[in-house]
Amino acid sequence: MPAGTGRARYRRILRFAARHLAATWWWEIFLPRIGLSRLSERTRTRRMKRIARRFHDLALDLGGLMIKVGQYMSSRLDVLPPEITKELEGLQDEVPAVPFPAVRTLAEAELGRTLASAYASFNETPIASASLGQAYRARLTPELAEEAGFEDVVVKIQRPGIDTIVEVDLAALRRVGGWLSHIRLVYTRVDMPALVEEFAATSLEEIDYLHEAASSQRFAEVFNGDARVGVPGIAWERSTRRVLTLQDVTAIKITDVESLRAAGIEPSEVAEVFATVMFDQVFTDGWFHADPHPGNIFVTPLPDGTGGEGRAWKLTFIDFGMMGQVPPTLRAGLRKLLISAATRDGSGLVDAIRDVGMLLPSADTVELERAMTALFGRFGGMGFAELREVDPREFRDFAKQFNDVVRSLPFMLPENLLLVIRAMSLTSGVCSALDPQFNLWDSVEPYARQLLRDERGNAVQDVARQALDIVTTAATLPKRLDGLITRIEDGDLAVTAPRLERRVASLDKTLRRIGSSLVFAGLIVAGAIVRPDDTVLGTVLMVASVIPLLGVVFGGRRGA
Repeated sequence: MPAGTGRARYRRILRFAARHLAATWWWEIFLPRIGLSRLSERTRTRRMKRIARRFHDLALDLGGLMIKVGQYMSSRLDVLPPEITKELEGLQDEVPAVPFPAVRTLAEAELGRTLASAYASFNETPIASASLGQAYRARLTPELAEEAGFEDVVVKIQRPGIDTIVEVDLAALRRVGGWLSHIRLVYTRVDMPALVEEFAATSLEEIDYLHEAASSQRFAEVFNGDARVGVPGIAWERSTRRVLTLQDVTAIKITDVESLRAAGIEPSEVAEVFATVMFDQVFTDGWFHADPHPGNIFVTPLPDGTGGEGRAWKLTFIDFGMMGQVPPTLRAGLRKLLISAATRDGSGLVDAIRDVGMLLPSADTVELERAMTALFGRFGGMGFAELREVDPREFRDFAKQFNDVVRSLPFMLPENLLLVIRAMSLTSGVCSALDPQFNLWDSVEPYARQLLRDERGNAVQDVARQALDIVTTAATLPKRLDGLITRIEDGDLAVTAPRLERRVASLDKTLRRIGSSLVFAGLIVAGAIVRPDDTVLGTVLMVASVIPLLGVVFGGRRGA
């Protein structure tokens, strides 16, 4: 990109931001201060929509990261008003294709050879054109095909000059983020510079095709042996930071219901398996595909029964440029959140929201808990088809109540959680497109029950370990105390108090009672936890707890 063009792009982004920040300051801060808050409130929705539409047009015109920024903002429900997020939802990452000669020059410079020698054939018409790159169909040479294990490939090539465009866009975004960090209305709710850096890190990873290839390989390893999931192979000999050659795994688009039925595949079953696979990634593996929109998932027909559990198909994921990571602490909070949602526990859900860092510990959540309980009470368990029958005015009332409550709290999504919400939102959308009767609760509830059993299992293991430690200690204490007394009797230990022996004997009895009490507590708690899932084992543990209890009672009487 010529230097002048880069400067013009940078200034255009800053002018857009400055103009609309000034207008927002006038309407949202200055007018309320002079007593005209009613005027500000009356025009707010119209103004917000106008700003979002103008940014939509700017993003389509500039391309580059601006389209990604719009998509990113559309998911920031915690930071931006719904008037803006709704307007940006439809912003698609589709732009006019770069002429092929420029693309050829970049690809050949990266590969160090001509396309004619790098591939047996190469179709110059792109099958997809996005803001960061374009994709073409090609065929590997016989020797590479034998080595890779596949012949037909898709070649992703970055748009020429995209590195410079990304650099310019990020510089402009950092400048705007700096401006926003000085506005009280913003910095009390969100760390804007940190948000920009989070977006920058994701964007820089997305334009590094070797990073995408490594993510693809890791995803394949996670699902190795899982018949439900397929991943395209990588032709490493024809892949660089700007060129990525992948196995062509094009099949039935996951939301193409007619084609699925024509292939004898039931869409509702696809929805169920897809939801479970995404739950596994987020709540179990802690590493997940963060962009599971319909264009990134195919349903691949297979010979009967080879797709697992008798299925004749599998889900094939592509495009691993955007991946999410869930640290263990956040994963534990998300599991608790999922369990609370599945059990319609408004109080538990609020606690889980606090645990994952979305609320400050000091936040007053009484109203939020009340709103969540009312929400579960009215809509909990409804499928998408049932929700369509609900009066839209009722939805608006609930939305307004929830929005008012959330905006009154110090509410912000922590790092990594945004991608989780994006992935789950796209999952829900795909499932409802596959099956209008799809009820997300039907998928969440059995999954949450399994998580709950796992949590109980972990709790039982902890109790069992603690009980074993107690029993071991209690069992060895008499021997250790006998040894101590023997040393006293043999004169190996100087005794300065005549009543020491009686005190040691009393200590022995006390420790035995304490040990018995702890063993009783461990067995009774373990039995109570296990009994809902395993009645026999739970009952045995609870009955066995009577033995140490008798030791406590009668041991105390003997010592009286």
